[in-house]
Parts: sequence; C-alpha cells; structure tokens
Amino acid sequence: MLDGGCLCGEVRYAAHGTPFHETSCHCTMCRRASGAPMVAWFSVARSDLRWVKGAPVRYRSSAHATRSFCGRCGTQLTFESDAHPDEIDITTCSLDDPEQVPPTDHTRTSSQLRWVKLDDGLPRHRETRPAPA
Repeated sequence: MLDGGCLCGEVRYAAHGTPFHETSCHCTMCRRASGAPMVAWFSVARSDLRWVKGAPVRYRSSAHATRSFCGRCGTQLTFESDAHPDEIDITTCSLDDPEQVPPTDHTRTSSQLRWVKLDDGLPRHRETRPAPA
C-alpha cells in the first residue's frame, strides 16, 4: 500500500497494486505546474487509486491531459493522459514515504533545464521512454 496526500492534509489517497513508469519528468508543463525543475512520478492502474480523505481539484492542463491538486494548499497530486485511460500518474513526493518508489529513469530531457546536472546513472529519454518490445 502506498499512502500519501497534500501538504496541508486536506486530501489523502491510498494506492494499491504495483507501481510502474517511475520517472523524473523534465517537461515544461510539469515544471510549470509544480514550480520545480522536474517532477518525480509513478503510475498505477486507475482502479488502484482511492481517495481516502477529501478530493482533489481537477484541471484540464492540455488538450489531452488532466492534472489534480489540493484546492487548499496547491500540492500537485496526479496526471491523467487521455491516451492511457486505465492508468494514473501520482507525484512521488506526495507519498508519505517517497523512498518507496524511486525513479528508474528521466523522461522529456529534451526540455531539461541547462543548469540541472544529472549524475545519478539512470537512463535518460529525450521524450518518452521506448515502448516495450
């Protein structure tokens, strides 16, 4: 079980199942939505995420995606892509213990800020990771 929530505690969630697509995303949209140089995410099956306290505010951030955040403190919580209706991405650092789901790669590094220097040895993908063979 992966438990987490926002900074102020107004919104809480529980994620079941096995996380996948653990990444640090460097895209412009993630940076703007979070105010950070990159955002760590992981995915779960949409059916494996349950809101246990409160409910996030949903925001259509582009023609193909919806983000959610706490309406009180602003913590970014999820990303949902229309292209992947059965999965939902959760911000890793909204977990009570972010160490449970460390990133396994970097995505959208074509947008990476020049002053961010990566030296963690993780694979880097200029855009999305390649589809499994």
